Amino acid sequence: MKQLVKIVLFLVVVLSIQLVSPDWGFYGHRKINRLAVFTLDKDLFPFYKYHIEYLTAHAVDPDKRRYATKHEAVRHYIDVDHWGDKPFETVPREYAHAFFKEASFYSINSNLDTTSLSFGHYVNENFIKSFEADSLKTLFYKYVDRARYEDEIIIDCNSLGDFIVTPEDCDKILIVDNFSGYGILPYFLPRYYSKLVSAFEKKDSKRILQLSADIGHYIGDAHVPLHTTENYNGQLTDQVGIHAFWESRLPELFADEQYDFFVGRAEYIPDVSKWIWKVIEDSHDLLDEVLDFEKGLSESYPSDQQFCFEERLERTVRTQCEAYSEAYHTKLDGMVERRMQDAIKAIGSIWLSAWIDAGQPDVKKILDIDWTDTDEEVQKELEALFNGGKIKGRDHDN
Repeated sequence: MKQLVKIVLFLVVVLSIQLVSPDWGFYGHRKINRLAVFTLDKDLFPFYKYHIEYLTAHAVDPDKRRYATKHEAVRHYIDVDHWGDKPFETVPREYAHAFFKEASFYSINSNLDTTSLSFGHYVNENFIKSFEADSLKTLFYKYVDRARYEDEIIIDCNSLGDFIVTPEDCDKILIVDNFSGYGILPYFLPRYYSKLVSAFEKKDSKRILQLSADIGHYIGDAHVPLHTTENYNGQLTDQVGIHAFWESRLPELFADEQYDFFVGRAEYIPDVSKWIWKVIEDSHDLLDEVLDFEKGLSESYPSDQQFCFEERLERTVRTQCEAYSEAYHTKLDGMVERRMQDAIKAIGSIWLSAWIDAGQPDVKKILDIDWTDTDEEVQKELEALFNGGKIKGRDHDN
């Protein structure tokens, strides 16, 4: 009986253990969004300051949506190193071009016979009539983009006659997306930014806030080196858990007491697409240090002093010990602080740029918002999925 009791107690402890959540942690994203408000000038500051609690609380909505739809996760990262040793020289900056460069195509006739139209890398040049950028964008956004959200991308052959050389017996074209699963953050963000510009133009205060909070999250993710690699959680280098270690554990331990968050004023960004790719590249340049410093430390530090158990919200959490975390933090020499600082200013700059591109509307007159029962119901559904569901798509903690 005593042995049985010990086993039961052991299982209770094991089942209650959780790892620290990834993606700057909820703490990090909320802090970054909140502090971005203070980078704004007198024209925008009153509006964003009035709604600072909303922007803080909803900074984590995109993470919660990963439990609601499989299409959300890929917006948070790009595994740029999957595409070669020098990806920033070879990966197309236009999403349509990148998509078609890696896609596979199949012709399906009325008898459901399937014929591959692919013969190797970049093979679609054999049957796409024009590889001019405008033609590819038209093909993508007119026929493919919305279809990506279905289980399969299947398009009627007659619809594609102006773009694709199809077999005579072609009834449907099946397109397999081989690109997006490795992340689309720098492609998605400029399109989402245009929605924020539109919301400012319409003076739709509710939509401005929703988009601003979301964009803050995606920009925060773009500043994390581990959001730029296939080795996103150290699973390829025997460093599983480094994702949460770097972007959750370290800020939670050191940000409030040690970091300087006076980052200066937001600045106008003339080309958001070009800018976000530079952010991704800067993050990726730090990746080797993130991994190598932790690897070296873990091999020299006593193994029984690396992980500890803490009580959080009535749960036992396994996480890196404070002393071990401090050693890694010291080795990084301010890297996490600098990336948080850059993210804060970047978010304010995006909000400012969207407002300027919208013609600088007077938002001081649209402070009050009617958050309807419908809005509350949507949030409740999102919370229920987050609390009781499973991530759809890639989980950075696995």
